[in-house]
Amino acid sequence: MTTNPLDADRPPELPRSGRRGGGGDVRRRRRDESIMVPDAEFQSYYGHQVVKPAPWKKEIPSYLFLGGVAAGSALIGAGGAAAGLSSLRRIGRVTAVGAAALGGAALAKDLGKPSRALNMMRTVKLTSPMSVGSWILTAFSGFAGTALAAEVGRSVLDRDSFLAKLLRVVEPPATVGSALFAPPLAAYTAVLLSDTASPTWHESYRELPFVFVSSANAAASGLALLAAPTAENGPARKLAAVSAAAEVVAFERMQRTLGPTLSAPLHEGRAGALLRVSKLLTVGGAVGAVLFGHKRTGAALSGLALLAGSACTRFGVFEAGIESAKDPRQTVEPQKQRLEGRRAAGASGGSITTSRSTDMPALQGGST
Repeated sequence: MTTNPLDADRPPELPRSGRRGGGGDVRRRRRDESIMVPDAEFQSYYGHQVVKPAPWKKEIPSYLFLGGVAAGSALIGAGGAAAGLSSLRRIGRVTAVGAAALGGAALAKDLGKPSRALNMMRTVKLTSPMSVGSWILTAFSGFAGTALAAEVGRSVLDRDSFLAKLLRVVEPPATVGSALFAPPLAAYTAVLLSDTASPTWHESYRELPFVFVSSANAAASGLALLAAPTAENGPARKLAAVSAAAEVVAFERMQRTLGPTLSAPLHEGRAGALLRVSKLLTVGGAVGAVLFGHKRTGAALSGLALLAGSACTRFGVFEAGIESAKDPRQTVEPQKQRLEGRRAAGASGGSITTSRSTDMPALQGGST
């Protein structure tokens, strides 16, 4: 009898009982195929990236920063109006409109054509952060613009004119409206980033909104420290201290949640350098605002540090997300960890929970 050379690679068969087609034990007829299909080590194709990086340029982190400045400034303006601090009220309103306009221009430039920005207003898509964010920005700009018009009317209009009386009527609701839309404006950009497939952004969806809102308030308080007289900058100094502390805590928690693999882009390369500088500037600016903000030079230097720190935060987080999409480890290793966790839960008889992150982020594309 001729021996098949491939038989050497086959596992031994269990002995059969009875004739072919007889009533032998079916379980004994089966081969143990587990040794024929070993566990595969999941790797990316020749080390290439698994997901596509977001096709965004420098206009988007600029928009993230300017949107935060606009949101925080609206809160400063509303607080100044409530406290009767005219300088803070005026600075907050002017900055809110100016930063929102510049941010909108940066967004339109990234889209390529201004008409594309207008086309986003044709419908409301609640599942799209960009669509919802466009409407938030529009509503915020409307309220902030009305509040600024009322501010200008105080100086250029006759107090007894019809327009001046109308502006005095609409000023309070416009101030409240701009303050109500300020936190969503500062937070939705974080949701926009976490809705992409970039691993570091995608997994930071819990903490990143808190980082961005705190950073926005720190930037706005820094601008107020720069422009407001020291006699009225007390609220801005307090806001700077609270915002800086909240940003540092939220960022540290975000790094722990991400773990060593996904948080690596936050410490490496250009992103890591920007974020280290951001922490130094933010903490230093807040300390300077509390200790030396009552003096003109101290307030100005502290304000500049807070503004620069907020900008570095936005650009650093942006760079980290782009780099995480380029590194296949950022996609593959967290998937393996989630898979092992589900296997362990299944083996122990526990309930298997599904992570927010998909196990095939390459199907999502680079951005929303």
